[in-house]
Amino acid sequence: MTEPHDGEPPAGLDLTPAERGMWEAFRTGSTHDLRTPFSERNDPASSHSWGPERCVRAQVVALLLLDGPPAVPGRVSALKLNGVRITGTLDLSGGTVVPYVELQNCRFDHQVLLPESQFTTLRLVGCAIPRLEAARLRTDGDLHLPRCVVQNGIRLTDAQIGTDLLLNQLVVRRDRRGLSIAADGMTVGQDLQAEMMRSYGELSMRGAQIGVSLSLRGSTLSNPFGRRALNAPQLTVERTLYLTAAGISGSATAGGATPPYGIGNTPEHGTRLQRFECQGGMRLDDGRFGDAVDFSQARLVLETGQEVSLRRIQTPELRFLGEWAQRGRVVLSGARVVNLVDRAESWPGPGGLVMAGFFYENLIPLGHFPLDLRLEWVAAATPEYAPEPYERLAGALRDSGEDAEARKVLLAKQRRRRETLPPAAKAWGYLQDWTVAYGYRPGRAAVWMAVLWAAAAVYFTYRPVPPIKEGEGPAWSPGLYALDLLVPVVDLGHGTAWRPTGAAQWVVTALILLGWVLATTVAAGASRMLRRQ
Repeated sequence: MTEPHDGEPPAGLDLTPAERGMWEAFRTGSTHDLRTPFSERNDPASSHSWGPERCVRAQVVALLLLDGPPAVPGRVSALKLNGVRITGTLDLSGGTVVPYVELQNCRFDHQVLLPESQFTTLRLVGCAIPRLEAARLRTDGDLHLPRCVVQNGIRLTDAQIGTDLLLNQLVVRRDRRGLSIAADGMTVGQDLQAEMMRSYGELSMRGAQIGVSLSLRGSTLSNPFGRRALNAPQLTVERTLYLTAAGISGSATAGGATPPYGIGNTPEHGTRLQRFECQGGMRLDDGRFGDAVDFSQARLVLETGQEVSLRRIQTPELRFLGEWAQRGRVVLSGARVVNLVDRAESWPGPGGLVMAGFFYENLIPLGHFPLDLRLEWVAAATPEYAPEPYERLAGALRDSGEDAEARKVLLAKQRRRRETLPPAAKAWGYLQDWTVAYGYRPGRAAVWMAVLWAAAAVYFTYRPVPPIKEGEGPAWSPGLYALDLLVPVVDLGHGTAWRPTGAAQWVVTALILLGWVLATTVAAGASRMLRRQ
């Protein structure tokens, strides 16, 4: 520069009128607006050409940001551009940018390079950018990219955003590696809002950390080129991950304004909703979410072989309330949640659900979700018999005071297990089920005992059994004799005092065997109840 503090550009820079206006606006902190009166020509993503009267060189922009002139006395320097075309490659790699930066409706001819750079606050609003390269970028304040169109991906790997990252209504397409946004290891101090965003490629956030909430309300993630549309294992969100619908109101979009904190969380009555939609696999393995993971009204469209993977996630509440397509599967292996809020129609059918080791404490169904459908839900998750999902469901029902429902679940578990047994054990299982429902319905044993005792008493009334020794033993009582035969272990003194012959021998043998069967099944049922399976 000619003088360190004279405010004039360096000799030989030869500023154009558009660049001279930008230079002066920088010193006063005002907006340099080069938009035309024709709104259709102001869209940076349109095919309309922007002439030299709207162009500034990236070299001059970099000079202002890295080593710009001092502000006019009483003003604060800042780069604020609107409707400007930036020619050349804006390269701020490794630089420290102190002034506030806000570029609206600007068109970049080449990629923007910001790796290793540091900003206070950076706002790119409604801009058209071929590619944004910002690995290890650091900001003290916000990074805003709302309504931008990025053709070849965004790289924010290991970036550190001091407060909020705003990506609302962003349109971003994949790079040569198939990634739309590469944000592995990124840290955001407060909220990450990516509402109504459209991502065409893989959104990768492996190991990212979000200080408050991560909102993808109303966004569309589509990746027909690979397995996953969202790849975010080991993601940490201190509050809530929103994969839900967003409200669209006419007034909000008509003016083109971006709310300071994104689209409203609670749509007003009558507001049109746009669902969150994931067209491709989703991976949230080993994630930690402080409040909830919310799939309310989400639409999940998967191909065969793709999955929504929630392996080993931990969260107080999982709201699985979306719309499930016909293909793909949900994997909850090892996940741990306190409250499972769900709908019957939100889950995939047989073969589409895996939940080995899935632990939940409370079930909070919304809508019609009776026990029969809940048992189908468990069966869908266990193509081969596994006791754990049944026991977990029974435990949750028992903890909520629904003991009768819990017993029905455990009975269903025994019936499912029976199908895996060899023929002899299977026959024994059918007998236990038919008689006392594996001990989970002990009242059946009393009914069978009463029926058998009454039938045997009538039989022995008409066909008394002679004593072993005449004149010895108790007086003949058909009822007591039948009871002594049916009840094992307990000896009433009648079973051994009489000597059956002929057909009576077979009746006595059948009563003894049936008595042992009933006693064994009742004892097994009592043992299960005592162990609170």
